[in-house]
Amino acid sequence: MWGSSSSSSAKKSRSKSKSSLNGVIDETAAEALFAEFVDVEDPTVIEIEGIGKLSEQLDIDPVSDIRILVLLWKLGSKEKPAQITKEEFMGGCYNLRVDSIEKFRNLLPSLDTGFLDRDEFKDFYKFCFHFNREGPDRTLDKEMVVALWNMVLRGRIPDERLDSFCAFTKIQKSYPRINLDQWTSFLDFCLECEDLSTYDESISAWPVLIDEYVEYMEKK
Repeated sequence: MWGSSSSSSAKKSRSKSKSSLNGVIDETAAEALFAEFVDVEDPTVIEIEGIGKLSEQLDIDPVSDIRILVLLWKLGSKEKPAQITKEEFMGGCYNLRVDSIEKFRNLLPSLDTGFLDRDEFKDFYKFCFHFNREGPDRTLDKEMVVALWNMVLRGRIPDERLDSFCAFTKIQKSYPRINLDQWTSFLDFCLECEDLSTYDESISAWPVLIDEYVEYMEKK
């Protein structure tokens, strides 16, 4: 009897270890959740359609609600644009202590970018560029960039700077697409140069896009 009880206990212990990650989450539940949103042709990743389904279950709009991007960033999406792998998803679930839609919903208030410090926000901002790339492209269409700037930076930098830079970008025929350096430089420029009257192009190390924006504003 004692031997039988001991064996049963050991089996239960092994079973438990298979269905949890150090007791932090229910691994089986997290894997089942991942499976709800996987790509039909590749069950190892969740792509845009699956992200849309996840957003729907969380009652958020993936097109306009920045929280879905914050969630994907916190989950650790980084291997390829516009998707999250099973390994990234499971690791993110462990770090965030989530294994159900209910627990994901409980995370929503913490996904406000106002909770991110400057370095965290810079990392998230860079992620937004990479996540929205298409395939091997290293640049983003400027219409996409303007939409992302309004989504990601609204409330983080002064509205006047954001609106004027978006307006400037829209009319620039020489910049149909924006690269990563231009993308990251705009945020750094906003943080480091609050007053355009102090801008000195002769010693500027900013991309030409920034120089031209300052010229554009001086002529207004």
